[in-house]
Amino acid sequence: MTDQHAPETSGRAIQHYGGQAVIEGVMMRGERSMATAVRQPDGGIRVKSQSLGGVYVGPVRRIAVLRGVIVLWETLALGMRALVFSSEVAAGIAPEDEEELGPGYIWLIVGVTLVLTAGVFFVAPLLLTGWLSSRLNGSLVVLVEGAVRLAMLLGYIWGIGFIPDIRRVFAYHGAEHRTINAWEAGAPLEVTSVRRFSNEHARCGTAFLLTVAVVSLVLFVALGTPSWWWRIASRVLLIPVIAAVSYEIIRLSGAYGRFRVVRWVSRPSLALQALTTRDPDDSQIEVAIRALQEVLSLDSRPSIAEGKMES
Repeated sequence: MTDQHAPETSGRAIQHYGGQAVIEGVMMRGERSMATAVRQPDGGIRVKSQSLGGVYVGPVRRIAVLRGVIVLWETLALGMRALVFSSEVAAGIAPEDEEELGPGYIWLIVGVTLVLTAGVFFVAPLLLTGWLSSRLNGSLVVLVEGAVRLAMLLGYIWGIGFIPDIRRVFAYHGAEHRTINAWEAGAPLEVTSVRRFSNEHARCGTAFLLTVAVVSLVLFVALGTPSWWWRIASRVLLIPVIAAVSYEIIRLSGAYGRFRVVRWVSRPSLALQALTTRDPDDSQIEVAIRALQEVLSLDSRPSIAEGKMES
């Protein structure tokens, strides 16, 4: 996933383009629209697009810190819609048989996802290291907890990379990054042109996850070791704060990537992307280009600016 904010060093004027990989395809998010392009079993490419409104493009999305929470919700909600569409296309389901996800279903899926994430990656490390409280200094216990959290995150990403279907998603992830990199550099959106760009991108969601691990460690060390139940509650209740701060850090790293110190600090995040991207083939790059071209086309239409739906 690439966050939807282009760096100020871009070859283009500042735009809001980014995306994420799905099953046999790529979803791209523009300034006022989104599009998902998926490779069909017969070799064709099916595209589904729509204009965005409300919280996705409203003024709240431009408020520092708060926008990080909005982007987290957006990534999950829009990503879920794109993922369901891609799974239907990959399974050969005809357009007339596709099912739209209602708001209630989206809320349910996102809610379950957040609960599982909070339980596995925030509460579980605390429970696993709780027995150290009587043996180590409070700050050391929190540091060990942070190390366990990071190890679980890296282990999960590394482990799923062995699943063949996930490896293909990771290849589409690489195609998505290369296409965004090409667009931001002002290069032609053609397969041969896009191919020469890197799989790495400073605003990748993988970089966001690593930043979350570091920010949570700093914050939890600052909180110390209060009562056991408050420690558990803090791991859950502070997730929006951690996400918001992490998002602002990612934005800054993208905006000031021309400075050597920023590039140095960003190296671990970029290196981690080696686990979540693979070199794409030409057909996968073609799908990513198609998704971005659709979004660029939609954003340029007056009907999109007026908030009308496009399909």
